[in-house]
Amino acid sequence: MSSKRTLAAVVVVGVLALGGCDTIRDRHIGDDDPGFGETVKYDQAIQTINPVPVYPVAAAQPGDNGAKGQAAVKRYRTDAVKQVQANQTTAGSAGGTGSGMSSGAQ
Repeated sequence: MSSKRTLAAVVVVGVLALGGCDTIRDRHIGDDDPGFGETVKYDQAIQTINPVPVYPVAAAQPGDNGAKGQAAVKRYRTDAVKQVQANQTTAGSAGGTGSGMSSGAQ
């Protein structure tokens, strides 16, 4: 086969292949499954805590702690970070048998 015939055959096959993509006369546009895209919408919904939060007037607003954050960054940069304070959460002593049973049980 000559190169002109090969080129003509490639062009004809290409035109026929692109003709199969014709959607102008397609009667099924918009007939997708009603649940199409629901997975993405569901995933977005479960990952969003509250898309439009409502803040009470007297409550902290977004950005209220900017001065506090600025002071923390300044302390970090000048190596004057506050030391962590340990808090005790219980008033008794810890201990036990380790088996989950009280010492009087047999």
